[in-house]
Amino acid sequence: MKILSPKQIHEADKATIKNFPISSADLMEKAASKCYDWIIDKFPDPSQPIHVCCGMGNNGGDGLVISRLLLKQGFQVNVYLICFSESRSDDFKLNLKRLTDMKARIKEIRQLSDFPVIGEKELVIDAIFGIGLKRPPAGFTKDFIQYINTRCPTVIAIDIPSGLFAQSFVKDKESVVKSKYILTFQCPKLAFLLPDHQHFIENWKILDIELDKNYLESTKADYYWIDHNFIADFFKKRQRFSHKGTFGHSLIIGGSYGKVGAVILASKAALKAGSGLVSAYIPKCGYTAMQSHNPEIMVEVDDDKYLQFFNVKTKPDAIGIGPGLGTHSKTKKGFVEFVLQCKLPIVVDADGLNIISEFKDLLDIVPKDAILTPHPKEFERLVGSWSDDYEKLKKQIDLSSQLQCVVVLKGAYTSIAYRGKIFFNATGNPGLATAGSGDVLTGILCGLLAQGYTSLQAAILGVYIHGRAADLGISSFESVESLTASDCIRYLGKVFQEFD
Repeated sequence: MKILSPKQIHEADKATIKNFPISSADLMEKAASKCYDWIIDKFPDPSQPIHVCCGMGNNGGDGLVISRLLLKQGFQVNVYLICFSESRSDDFKLNLKRLTDMKARIKEIRQLSDFPVIGEKELVIDAIFGIGLKRPPAGFTKDFIQYINTRCPTVIAIDIPSGLFAQSFVKDKESVVKSKYILTFQCPKLAFLLPDHQHFIENWKILDIELDKNYLESTKADYYWIDHNFIADFFKKRQRFSHKGTFGHSLIIGGSYGKVGAVILASKAALKAGSGLVSAYIPKCGYTAMQSHNPEIMVEVDDDKYLQFFNVKTKPDAIGIGPGLGTHSKTKKGFVEFVLQCKLPIVVDADGLNIISEFKDLLDIVPKDAILTPHPKEFERLVGSWSDDYEKLKKQIDLSSQLQCVVVLKGAYTSIAYRGKIFFNATGNPGLATAGSGDVLTGILCGLLAQGYTSLQAAILGVYIHGRAADLGISSFESVESLTASDCIRYLGKVFQEFD
């Protein structure tokens, strides 16, 4: 799914109005009706007071329609017009008249003394500002937003929390509504996916308002949302007469004394991700542990406690390197020489990335189409610090373009940069913030590369199934506190079943 800019969404609205055809007022009615359906399903008690806060534009118009629909069903609705401007959109004026004709309780808010009493347990619908906002709310409007935030009611934001910009950083965080739920139209907004905004966003739901499909398919986008449907377009289903050689040979390189578990996890994950054969290249100290835990894995060994020679005999189709590798001086030297000679699809993670960050010139020698999988701190070692999440995204795109490789920046909504575009992952939960989780992802990615997926496809599919396995673990027996990396491996089979 494409993540559209405010301008593109506006153009999609115009295309829909022109080509369906449908009036702008009817399109507003459709969007607001979708919100209304969600609200009464989530909050069915008509005795619960609902405070609908409306701005003067079309976002406010959505709020007026929602108010009318709720009133028709007998809900206790209080409507507040936040009069920060005397200019009102045509659809706002139309729906205000309809609401006025129903004798609804409507109050204008123009100063502090107009602020209503809102209880902590009551429901607030935020329809003050939409995605077209270009400057921070100020004056009594900012005061009203702060008032809502301090009252701590349950806030449902329509399309986007008021005060939050859809595609640029927030200059004044005190002027943004803190929402419990967001009902957003057609596609996620880029702002929802960035750590800087976590205090304003708890849960969000995409409502399909059926904008013009031809426009949506033809318009270009820089950002994408990875969900099941996105994956299904290139997922490879197995044929009856295939064999283990059909699905490639993965090689996991890593491990050091005390950190062999990382390679054990990565190797197991590569196997469970479908790689036909998996080998591990590890120090001698890890041989018994590897063979005991993963009898399906073939093993080559290097020096006693760490890798230094990288004298690999295996002929793999893809390589995953870095888990548990360590940063011994001889390991660094051997790693650099190995990477310089590598011509195979490769995933570089963990200490592999840390070594690269020490040899800045090596950035230009990382194999083309490699997959790099840094967490935020490793990414900072590679590219330096950033002032906000939008600058971080630019650095991610720049690094990917410089190296002509895939950069997977791990975290909530893990982002994948390649050829000037970024893909955000829909799956996963905080349970993935656990030891070994990244090693499992490295193994999955390597296993997919070995099966013939392109680097971008492997990254998108691998990140998705890794997060989805964690979600299934949480929905079954685990919690975000108790989930382990091994649990993620255990649930991979159920994830693949969802593609049958």
